[in-house]
Amino acid sequence: MIPLSFPAAAPELPAVLQSDEQIQQADRAHRTPDEAVGQPRRDAMRREGVDRLLPDGSPRSDDQEDTEQRVGIKRQRVLDPTFHRGSPRPPGRVVRYNTAVGPSPAVRRQPQEIDVSVPLLDLKAQFEPLREEIYDAIREVVEAQSFVLGATVERFEADLARFAGARHAVGCASGTDALILALASLGVGPGDEVLTTPFSFFSTASCAYKVGARPAFADIDEGTFNLDPAQLERAIGPKTRALLPVHLFGQCADMDAIGEIATRHGIPVIEDAAQALGAGYRSAERETTLRAGTIGDVGCYSFFPSKNLGGFGDGGLAVTDDDATAEQLRLLRVHGGRQMYEHRQVGWNSRLDAIQAAVLRVKLPHLDGWSRGRAANAERYDHWFEDSGLVAGGHVRLPGKLDRSTHIFNQYTLRVERRDDLRGHLQARGIGHSVYYPVPLHLQECFAELGYTEGSLPRAEQACREVISLPVYPELTPGEQERVVEEIRAFYR
Repeated sequence: MIPLSFPAAAPELPAVLQSDEQIQQADRAHRTPDEAVGQPRRDAMRREGVDRLLPDGSPRSDDQEDTEQRVGIKRQRVLDPTFHRGSPRPPGRVVRYNTAVGPSPAVRRQPQEIDVSVPLLDLKAQFEPLREEIYDAIREVVEAQSFVLGATVERFEADLARFAGARHAVGCASGTDALILALASLGVGPGDEVLTTPFSFFSTASCAYKVGARPAFADIDEGTFNLDPAQLERAIGPKTRALLPVHLFGQCADMDAIGEIATRHGIPVIEDAAQALGAGYRSAERETTLRAGTIGDVGCYSFFPSKNLGGFGDGGLAVTDDDATAEQLRLLRVHGGRQMYEHRQVGWNSRLDAIQAAVLRVKLPHLDGWSRGRAANAERYDHWFEDSGLVAGGHVRLPGKLDRSTHIFNQYTLRVERRDDLRGHLQARGIGHSVYYPVPLHLQECFAELGYTEGSLPRAEQACREVISLPVYPELTPGEQERVVEEIRAFYR
């Protein structure tokens, strides 16, 4: 391993950086000599065989570069939760800019002394035990020189269909594309409305625009953050062509109630299960336990790296039990053609890459174990927050759970008092966290034409003001969780 070299101390910064000019000045103060030279001079030096300068301004040889890392890894000015994982910690003070966004100016552009000890997510910890197996799988794809769809993708689709309990699985380029293809395969188009939740990632609503339809919104359940079936039924109108519940944070929506509403109104159901692959739902109607994504007409998954089953880039997949819908999904993902240069419809270019499928095939057998690890961490958080007095004191509200759903905790999301101030406190102490989501979909600027205003969907709006998500990945240790809980308790003390 290349030894790292860190400065004994960082240059002093103003207490608060108020302007872009001050930030640029501070950045210049942090530059190493080779950064100060400028790109044209560096290019010329590389042509001459000199890649870097020593701190005194003299050229550094290739051998010296091999034994030195650039000072402070560019001083890690941006809080990188994974930086210290598996690497030596730098001695002394490490100054980083706090880049948190939010309404509190005090949270922004304030230098902090941070020990990044608990990241929001540690993908390296998941990767290490699988390193050789993943490399072997990627090597097979490279040796075969078959990169788009093909046998590796077909094998993964078959594996995923068995895991989910679906007849058909159709890979595509992303979870967003899975939603678009699902809507299109069911004939949703111009003049139609897709009824969904305002408390979700953007693509839940934007997918409707991509097929010429428009999203409409119903408010959420305050405990689970998922669609409230009663609110959903009240929002159904004459243009409603599809219902799009989201299994948010890894927990299924109330699909028995939603399914009954859909059947009564003759409307298909598309499940956004991007965060819930592997979650279970005990259906009273069907008297069995189903996997998220297989309860409605089409289920959609995302393999974005931060998902419970994450690839090495973007990827998505749709599942269905209907043969005709599956055929449409396969057709639409390759420009609407059954064979090259013959197109029955205008489709999309949305194909799952073989390298992503190879990685996902290695990871899939571990998914249920990872989900159990996340659930165990969530249960530990619940107990510790209750024991801390934060719940009884009204400072923290634990995630709500639906009895019929097996929660796999893609996110562990609390409601808290003074959320934005708490974010500043946690960031200053190196505790990874995030806000999913700070602005509800119905108040996004691009959806202004839909006519929603502040107060239209008050439960979702309140959730956006109060939620915060904490580290819950399966490799998280009890000691790290204790640190998270203790820092939150210290804030409210």
